[in-house]
Amino acid sequence: MDCCDENNEKMNNREPAEEKGLFSGLIYGLMPHTACIGFIVFTILGVTTATAIFRPLLLNPYFFHILIAISFVFATISATIYLRKNGVLSLQGIKDKKGYLTTLYGSTIAINLLLFMFIFPIVTNISTGSGIIASTIGVFGESKKAQLSDSEKVVTLQVDIPCSGHAPLITEDLRKIDGVENVRFRFPNLFDVEYVVNNTSIDSIISLDIFNTYEATIVEETNNNP
Repeated sequence: MDCCDENNEKMNNREPAEEKGLFSGLIYGLMPHTACIGFIVFTILGVTTATAIFRPLLLNPYFFHILIAISFVFATISATIYLRKNGVLSLQGIKDKKGYLTTLYGSTIAINLLLFMFIFPIVTNISTGSGIIASTIGVFGESKKAQLSDSEKVVTLQVDIPCSGHAPLITEDLRKIDGVENVRFRFPNLFDVEYVVNNTSIDSIISLDIFNTYEATIVEETNNNP
C-alpha cells in the first residue's frame, strides 16, 4: 500500500466520524431549547393546550441553564464512548481524534448561538406579526414617534430572561393586556410595548405576574409629545 492509499484510507475513516460528531453536536445543541421551540411552534399554531404544557418549564428561571449543562454532559459522554470504542481513551487519543471532538463540541456551541442570537428573536416577532428585521434589531426612533397618536405610547422594558427563547412567553402575556397593540422583541432582552393610554397604563403592564419570575425594568417611554 503506497502513501496515497494510506491517505485515502485515513480520509475515509475521518469523514464518517466527523459527520457523526456533527449530527451528535446538533442534537445536543438543540436539547436545551426543546421547551422554547415547542412553546414557539404551538404559539404560532395557536394550540393553547400544548403551550400550557411547556409554560411551567419556561417559568423555571434555571431550566435553560440546567439543560445547557446536561447537553454538554451528554456530549462528553458521547465523546468518551467514541474514544473508548476506538481504543483511544487517552490524552494522545484526544489529540488524534481532535477533528471529531472539535466538530462535536463546536456544533453544540454553534447551534446554541444560532438559536439564541438569530432564530428565536426573529421567530418571536413573526409570532407577534412584527417585521422580521426592523422589529428584531430596530429601535423606536423619530419616525416611530411621529406615527403615534395622542392616545398611544411605547414603553421599552428590559426583562431578565435567561435566553431569547423565553421571549415568546413575555410577548404572549403582554399582548393579552387590553390596550396593548403590539410588542416587539429586540435581542437580547428588550421589549417595545405599544399601547393605548386610555385602555391601560405602564403600572398595569409592569404588574404582570410573569414579571414576578422575570423582573422587568422600564428603560424608555415614547410618545408624540415634545
